[in-house]
Order: sequence, then structure tokens, then C-alpha cells
Amino acid sequence: MIKIITCVILFFTFQHNNVVSAKIVKANKPYTYEMLEDDLAKIQKKYPKKIKIKSIGTTHFNRDIWAIKLGNGKKNVVLIGSHHGREWLTSILLMKMLESYAASYDEKSLFGFKSHHILNDVSLWFVPMLNPDGVAVQQHDLQRFPPTHQELLVKMNGGSTNFEGWKSNGLGIDLNRQYPAGWASLNRDPAAPSNKFYKGEKPLEAKEVRSLTRFIKEINPSIAVAYHTAGREIFWNYKNGKYLKRDKLIAKKISKLTGYKLAEPAKEAVGGGFTDWFITTYHRPALTIEISYLVGETNPPLSIFTKEWRRNRYVGLKLAAEAKKIPD
Repeated sequence: MIKIITCVILFFTFQHNNVVSAKIVKANKPYTYEMLEDDLAKIQKKYPKKIKIKSIGTTHFNRDIWAIKLGNGKKNVVLIGSHHGREWLTSILLMKMLESYAASYDEKSLFGFKSHHILNDVSLWFVPMLNPDGVAVQQHDLQRFPPTHQELLVKMNGGSTNFEGWKSNGLGIDLNRQYPAGWASLNRDPAAPSNKFYKGEKPLEAKEVRSLTRFIKEINPSIAVAYHTAGREIFWNYKNGKYLKRDKLIAKKISKLTGYKLAEPAKEAVGGGFTDWFITTYHRPALTIEISYLVGETNPPLSIFTKEWRRNRYVGLKLAAEAKKIPD
């Protein structure tokens, strides 16, 4: 009897640890827009019948904003990375999730202890790098911008040529303060384009945000997630109304899965963010998931990635299962 129980334990331990490993996406150096495009081309070549790639728009400096669909379900879940320039670790996370799930789906194998079958009912849409211009600035890749604009970027950065703390897009607008949900109540400081926090002259001013909101309307997702850094915390509450209980239950499940704490709802929620807009526009669950420990005004170190991946590797499949329960 003891031998049988031991074998069962070993089997499930093996299944839990035997997660299909991504071989294309690597977390061994800062993840650039060019690396993302190269990885997407390789993933598409490897799994041509499993994924669909499309550009949902371009940035102010003409970089494509890529969206990738995995699955055959009519229902959709969307996962978005790199709203902010310094948050490119979330792009690696979503690309690794895409590749790992695609491999499991293609091989008809378990992903750890999770089945891929939910992807027949619910499709996952990945937008791994919403803000490639901002990522390029944060990674000190200024030569990809016109010389006159390079001077403006330094000015927006307080005169500093150290761009590690850069959050905004290439025009100095903070994309996660651009959505029409409480935008008017946001602090107007700074009052001009900056490396962070500038909300713009009006909501939906930034091309990246306009592209994303159009795309969301097109795919009509049942659940939306925006990945950010840092703090290992999940925000889920913004005027959820009669859906408060439903949305909190989903957030608690993702909290348990990742080990991230649930944020306490603010008494005076400000708004302006993607999930604020999605919740109030579509009346469906949306989560802001902050990966990594707090790191200050910079990107989290690559050394933390393996731990954050282990925490988040089942999130997409779990959300797909939750989305199936939400009425159209």
C-alpha cells in the first residue's frame, strides 16, 4: 500500500514539474522589440496551425503592436504586457506563456497538471508589448528615434540620459493613465510630457491606447488582464457594481495560484487605467497583476524571472476556465 501511494505521489509530482518548456523565448538578456518580433516569427513557423498573429495598430514611431491568438474557442481572454517601458519582463512572461501553451496544445499533452482542452472552448489573445516605443527608450535604444526627438526624450526625462525609470510611450504619455474611466479626476501633475505619470491632454490620445481599445471591442473578451511590475499584488476592483462578488472570487483564485496578495479596494479609486476602463465598459472581470518584488524606479532584474514564471505559468489556462463560466 505504501509503495502504491509513493508511486502516485511521484506521478503527480512529475506531472506538476514536467511542464512543457519554451525553447524559443529566453530570459537571458533585456527583451527588445526586435527580439519579440524574431521570437514571434519562429513560434509562428513552429506552430502555424495553432496560432494567429495580427497587428492591431502602430505606435507613434510606426512599430507594430502585435496580438497573437491561441485556441479555437469563440470566447476570449486577453493578456497584455508592457503598458510601461520599464515593464518588458511582462513581455517575456507572456511570450513564454504563449510558446508553452502552444507546445502543449500542439503535442496534445498536459501542461504540468493542466489540460490544454479549454483552448477548444476559450481562445487566449496575447498582446505582449503594447508600448514598444517606451521599451526602446527605457533600454537606451535612442538611435531608433529621430535626432531631434532624442533631445526631447532627454528633456522629458528631466535632463538625464539614464532612462531606466522610463514608463511612458515615445511621446512622454503614460499609457495606463489614458483610458476614459475616471480620467478627468487624475492629477494633472506632471502637466507636460514626461518619463512617467503624464496623463495627456485627453483620454485615448495615445495611438497605442486607441489601438488596444478598438481591438478589445473587436474580440469582446470575457476576462482581461494587464501585467505590470512590481509588487506581487493583484488589483481587481474599480466600480464593479453588482459583479463585485463574481470578480473578487476570480481574483482570489488567481491570488491563490500565484501567491500574490489581493489589493485592498481604495476608498476613493482614481481610475484612468486599462482595467478600470474594461470593468466599467464591459462589466466583466479585469485584473492588474503586478509581478516581481518591489524594485523602485527601474525594471525588475532578469534573475527574478524564473520564480515569477513558476508563479504565473498556469494563469492563462485558469482564466480561460473561468471565462467559460461567464455568460455572453
